[in-house]
Amino acid sequence: MITYSLATIVVLVLVLIISMFRVLREYERAVVFLLGRFYEVKGPGLIIIIPIIQQMVRVDLRTIVLDVPTQDLITKDNVSVKVNAVVYFRVIDPKMAIINVENYLEATSQLSQTTLRSVLGQHELDELLSARDELNKDLQGILDMHTDNWGIKIANVEIKHVDLDDSMVRALARQAEAERSRRAKVIHATGELEASKKLMEAAEVLNKAPNAIQLRYLQTLTEIANDRTSTIVFPLPIDLVDKVKNIVNRNNE
Repeated sequence: MITYSLATIVVLVLVLIISMFRVLREYERAVVFLLGRFYEVKGPGLIIIIPIIQQMVRVDLRTIVLDVPTQDLITKDNVSVKVNAVVYFRVIDPKMAIINVENYLEATSQLSQTTLRSVLGQHELDELLSARDELNKDLQGILDMHTDNWGIKIANVEIKHVDLDDSMVRALARQAEAERSRRAKVIHATGELEASKKLMEAAEVLNKAPNAIQLRYLQTLTEIANDRTSTIVFPLPIDLVDKVKNIVNRNNE
């Protein structure tokens, strides 16, 4: 009976000694509590935890990829959209991540959802579609500021999808078509303006050399003669027409 009790005690002591040793990987840290109070942060490698007196909580220091669920929001210009995003963060202070917040992963997820709705709701639809880089930086800055007390560093925030209703997609298509038509008209008007300026410059040059008008007239006739068509448009200089009118008016008088 004594031998059996002694063997039991030896086994218990061995189990306790073995349970004292813990191995932490390079990306892990242990937040150790001594009789319920914070003691220190240990790791990585081999650490010793005194059973019953000390307790430990493992903390992963690797970057965590958090998928923010799709959020329904209304933009500043009263457009209903569905937006989802992804948040990259990691724990930089294991003590604060364990002591200051109950579940830092769940807390970061809920904070990301509310921040996504509140921030993007202050912008118009065009900004959501074209200015994502600026919005990502704004979201990262706000989340990083709120999670700083939790020992968490927000590395990056990326808006993944902005889903629109079919009616809004058609409206955007009509808007894009109208914008392309406007640009085409502006380009055409700009071309007409540049052409008129060039014609004005050409008229000034021809006005300085009257003989150049006759040469241009003969060149036009040559081009018409080379064109093998049944109809020939014979251009008459305006000056010649005016002279003919003057002669006719004098004869009538």
